[in-house]
Amino acid sequence: MSFRIRSPRLILALLTALNLLNYVDRYVLPAVIEPLQVELGLSSFMAGLLFTVFLIGYFGTSPIFGVLGDRVGPTGKQSRRGWIAAGVAVWSVATITTGLARSVGALVASRTVVGVGEASYATLAPTLIDEVAPPRRLTRWMAIYSAATPIGGALGYIVGGKVMAAYGWRSAFFFAGAPGVVAALLCLLIVEQARPPRLRAPHLIGAAAQLARIPLYRGSVVGYCAHTFAVGGFAFWAPKYLHQRYGLALGDAATRFGALAALGGAVGALAGGLLADRIARAPEGSDLHARSTDEAITRANLRLCAAGTAMAVPLAAGAILAPTAGWFFSFFFPCQIAVFLLSGPINIALLRSAPPHLRASAMAVAIFSIHALGDLWSPPIIGLVADYAPMFLAMLAVPPFFALATIAWARAIRTSGWLTWAARVR
Repeated sequence: MSFRIRSPRLILALLTALNLLNYVDRYVLPAVIEPLQVELGLSSFMAGLLFTVFLIGYFGTSPIFGVLGDRVGPTGKQSRRGWIAAGVAVWSVATITTGLARSVGALVASRTVVGVGEASYATLAPTLIDEVAPPRRLTRWMAIYSAATPIGGALGYIVGGKVMAAYGWRSAFFFAGAPGVVAALLCLLIVEQARPPRLRAPHLIGAAAQLARIPLYRGSVVGYCAHTFAVGGFAFWAPKYLHQRYGLALGDAATRFGALAALGGAVGALAGGLLADRIARAPEGSDLHARSTDEAITRANLRLCAAGTAMAVPLAAGAILAPTAGWFFSFFFPCQIAVFLLSGPINIALLRSAPPHLRASAMAVAIFSIHALGDLWSPPIIGLVADYAPMFLAMLAVPPFFALATIAWARAIRTSGWLTWAARVR
C-alpha cells in the first residue's frame, strides 16, 4: 500500500512547514533588492512595484481558489490537496525564475506568478487544518500554523542576505525556491477528511455576496482590514524610521527589527492559540452553547482579536513616539506580541463565521479584502505623508487603525451569524 499522510499532526506539520517556506520566498526579495536594482537598472519606484504586482497576483486570484476549494471533493484530481500542491509548485518555480530574470518584464511576471501560487495555498490550507484539528485545540493548531508567518519572514531576510553574500543575489532565489518544488509532491499524499454535503456549487460573485450578508463574518473581515492596514504600513516603514529618527544603520535597523518581529510574532501567535482555546472552553448553558458552537467559537476568538489590537494601540504609539531606539524596541516587542495574538483566532473566526460549504470562499474573500483595502495602500499613504511632514507624524496613522480594528471586532461580536443567514435563505 502506498504511503499516505493521514495523521492530523503530520498534516499540520506539513502545512506549517509549507507556510514557513511561503514567507521565506516572499521576503527573500527585499533582502537582495539593492544588488538586484543595480544589475537590472531598476529605480526605487520600480523596485517597490515588485511588491505591488505580487500582491495583485495574490489577492486578485484568491477568490477564484476559494470557489474552487468549495466546489471540489476530497478525492480525485479536483481535491483541495491537488490545488494546494499546484500552488506550492507554482510559487516555488516562480521564485526560481525570479533568479533567472534578465529583464524588468520577466521579473514582474515571476513575482506576479509567485502571488498566484501563494493564493492557492493560503486560501485552502487553513480549511484543512480546521477540519483535522481536535475541537478543543482548534485555535492552538491554527496558531502553530500562523506562527510560521513571522519566523518565515525573518528567515527570508536571513537566507537572502547570507546566500547573496556567498553566491550572489540570484542564488538566493534558487535556494529559497528549490525546497518547495519537492514539498509540493508531499501535498499529494494528504488524505482529506470527509466533508459535509454542499448546498450547491458556489459561483465567485454569488459566494462573496452570500458572505457579505452575514454580519458576524462581515465584521470579522472589516476589523481584519483595519488591522492589516496598520501592520503593513508599520512593518514596511519601521526600518527606515529607525534609521531616520534614531540614526541606526539601515542594515542594523532591519536586522534588529526583523529579529524582534520574528520572536514577538511567534510568542504572540502561540500564546493567542492557547488563550483562545481556553476562552472557548465554556460549560453548557454558557455562550459557547447558546445557539451554535460555530458562532460561539467565532465570538470567543474575536474577543481575543479585539483585546490584542486594544493593547497594540498604546504600545504602537509609545514605540513611534519613543525618544530613543532602546525605548522604541521596548514598546515594539510587546506590541508585536499583542498584534500576533490574533494570528490563529482571526483565521478561526473567518472560517467559523461562514457556513461549512463556503469556508474556502470565506478565507479567499478575506484575503482579497484585507490586502485590497489594507496593506496595498498603507505603505504609499504613510510614505506620501512623510514626504511633506516629519515621519513620526506619518507613522502615527498606525495606532488609530488598531483602534478601528478593536471597535469593528467588538461590534461584530454582538451581531448574528450564519445560522440566522441560513434560516433566512431557506
